[in-house]
Amino acid sequence: TAAILFSVVMSIVLYASARLRYSIPSPYLASPGSSGIWVYDFFMGHELNPRLGKLDLKQFCELRPGLIGWAVINASCALKEYRETGHVSNSMWLVNIFQLIYVVDALWFERAILTTMDITTDGFGFMLVFGDLAWVPFTYSLQARYLVAFKAGKDLPLPVVIWIVFVKAVGMAIFRGANGQKNKFRTNPNDPAVKHLKTLPTERGTQLLISGWWGIARHVNYFGDWVMAWSWCLPCGFDHIIPYFYAIYFAGLLIHREMRDEHACKIKYGKDWDKYCKKVPYHIVPFIY
Repeated sequence: TAAILFSVVMSIVLYASARLRYSIPSPYLASPGSSGIWVYDFFMGHELNPRLGKLDLKQFCELRPGLIGWAVINASCALKEYRETGHVSNSMWLVNIFQLIYVVDALWFERAILTTMDITTDGFGFMLVFGDLAWVPFTYSLQARYLVAFKAGKDLPLPVVIWIVFVKAVGMAIFRGANGQKNKFRTNPNDPAVKHLKTLPTERGTQLLISGWWGIARHVNYFGDWVMAWSWCLPCGFDHIIPYFYAIYFAGLLIHREMRDEHACKIKYGKDWDKYCKKVPYHIVPFIY
């Protein structure tokens, strides 16, 4: 409740501050949050990168409080399980380790978010504020909270553990491989790790990757992210659908984000985007979608 209230208050302050300091058009305002419809602009975020002194509030909140809070809640659930049963189950270990790896990976490669739509395009409004400060820590920790409430002290068979670890490894390899390749290409196309990749030149003077990870699907990193989501849910078993809320919700989120990406790229690249789509026909899941 406190996180939700804080998110609402912060979003109001950010929106009011941007309205008082800037007028449309302005390079400091986000295009999606400059529609002139205040409810929509409040939700999407009016200002692109609001700052508190030198601190970029959007970049800070995108990773630090929500992700770290998520890991802390998970650890608290493991501690509660230990206090109640004298044992931390292997399913709880899997959830904590897998999600901690995801958090550490995001923080370690923090510079990679600078090229994401959240940073480059979206304003910092209620959508991102609530998502960063309330939704992420308290929804993404659902599996750990489910385990401590309903399956405290119950271990999974070793073959099941091995299978879940394999699912996590596949998802992580796709996710990190694709994002790392994209970031290297954007920052230094002549990097030996990416300079051999095939590209499609555009009229804007930029190039679109059509080989490597990005020749498999136009948003293949989303596929890796979704595969990892399943590895977080599987340790909870199949007694209830609640632990799988994240994987189901995340699929919808990724498809919606992909649609937004496609629309933005169509506007940005025009006919070149149509050519790119013909060369890389799959959206997220290779050979399926």
